[in-house]
Amino acid sequence: MANLGASVSPGTGALTWDFAALTDPGRVRANNEDTIAFDAALGLVLLADGMGGYNGGEVASGMAVALLQASFGRWLAHAGPGANPRALRRALQAGTDEANAAVLEAGAANLQLQGMGTTLVLAAFGSERAIVGHIGDSRCYRLRDERLELLTRDHSLLQEQLDAGAITPEQASLSPHRNLVTRALGIERHVELEMHEHDVQAGDLFLLCSDGLSEMVPEAQLFTVLVQEADLSEKATRLVATANENGGKDNISVVLARARSSNAPEASG
Repeated sequence: MANLGASVSPGTGALTWDFAALTDPGRVRANNEDTIAFDAALGLVLLADGMGGYNGGEVASGMAVALLQASFGRWLAHAGPGANPRALRRALQAGTDEANAAVLEAGAANLQLQGMGTTLVLAAFGSERAIVGHIGDSRCYRLRDERLELLTRDHSLLQEQLDAGAITPEQASLSPHRNLVTRALGIERHVELEMHEHDVQAGDLFLLCSDGLSEMVPEAQLFTVLVQEADLSEKATRLVATANENGGKDNISVVLARARSSNAPEASG
């Protein structure tokens, strides 16, 4: 289990961001194919959930996160906190393209890694906005004014069936196809990083997670943990513990990012 925390004010804006991250293999799987990383100085968060035989999932998620952190981190450090949102999106897609090609090439070169891939959810947090991008079924939620909102829409067969009205939410909860993603990094020559820009306010709490959390913990339980009076590291620990208590059938990864006024003390809740 790895637990990380940090605090930073990206740039001269009015908001400061506090971060905490935790990953755990869960109760069923022997290895952890999730990879998480954040660069507090840049306000950059990355989370990937790998898939593939042998150790392919670990390789794919690790490669994707390392390459994106390096390439986009360099760009963001050069562009600065006032980077144009459109340019920022282009840089994120360019970094994703680079990582996608590298994972695809590595899979083609090694039979044991053939077919490996990974989901991805990321966020670039600034003083006025957050740009959230995702591929697959790793998610990003935002808690604001005691309302939990899912900011991403799964790229999955299940979500397509729900959108088409082919199944009900109740049927979806029992579907055997819950883990079939329709978009992943490292599988095809091109993959689109779906990106959306969100305004940020002091008090906003963002949760990025792998499906090992979202599949095991209903939104009502997520909300209960996130609104508790506790620091971010403790919230992350409680989220992972809840997923394990509910079965822990997959690797569990969470990253929390909270905005506060730069002149306000770090809060515990």
